[in-house]
Amino acid sequence: MLAVISHDAGGAEILSSYVKKSGAECLFTLGGPAVKIFERKLGKLELCSLETSIARADLVVCGTSWQSYLEYDAIKLARKKNKISVAYLDHWVDYEARFVRSGEASLPDEIWIGDSWGKALADRIFSNIPVLLKPNPYFTEVQEELSRVGEFNYGAQYDKSKLNFLYVCEPISEHAQLRYGNTHHRGYIEQEAMIFFLESVKQIESHLGDIVVRLHPSETVGKYDDLLVGFDLPISISAESTLLEDIAKCHVVVGCESMAMVIGLMAGKKVASSIPVGGKACALPHDGISKLNGFIKEDWQNWLIEEGKV
Repeated sequence: MLAVISHDAGGAEILSSYVKKSGAECLFTLGGPAVKIFERKLGKLELCSLETSIARADLVVCGTSWQSYLEYDAIKLARKKNKISVAYLDHWVDYEARFVRSGEASLPDEIWIGDSWGKALADRIFSNIPVLLKPNPYFTEVQEELSRVGEFNYGAQYDKSKLNFLYVCEPISEHAQLRYGNTHHRGYIEQEAMIFFLESVKQIESHLGDIVVRLHPSETVGKYDDLLVGFDLPISISAESTLLEDIAKCHVVVGCESMAMVIGLMAGKKVASSIPVGGKACALPHDGISKLNGFIKEDWQNWLIEEGKV
């Protein structure tokens, strides 16, 4: 019996796919964005208290969070109850900080990670904890979905002379404030990155198609409304679409260092980071991510040529 503990979206995507593929018997303690993500894949779930899940489980499997104490408390309680705990790390940033609250670390017995880049980083940081390379079940699920869909087409309704963009948001300032007490810890905040992108994309205004803004699961509706009204551009907010549906409708995925950008690469899209001048470099280790910092009109023109827009 597994106790599955999850709050934030990144870990929830991985753990929900893990449960779906493994068919393991599980007890679920979920919070925040994880609830909708698990129920989207697994249907309505009966949730347990943290104490009940850990008391009845043979193994505790957690995601990691920046907004919540849920997984941190789970690892701490599992150790107290002599239960083995495992944390599956998503992404490639802030590994150590995920297990620290108020200066106190709560580390699992084992760490799982889905790629060699992340494993190398985790091995350096957690030298006294086994770090195991486990295929990322969420990526496997995405690849299977992509193979079913085939080539993502934009549909006849889209102007073939224009580039469509998906902009994926991240709560960068909130994370930095919570972890470091400074919204600008990374040298920029999400609003500055979005403005940087919107100013840059004006360089191809005559070839600019739709710009769809996709909020992070932890962000509130309306967060960017005051910012977006200042731009006379074809911008809309993604509402009911899934990430893959939004990606299917775009030519270019743009964000700072969101996991959605990696999914964009998997879907064969152009991908760019909108981290502005002075910001800490994008942590995503994947080839194929362009940096809008330094993009000039000729760079945009090359993209238009590559996409057959001119």
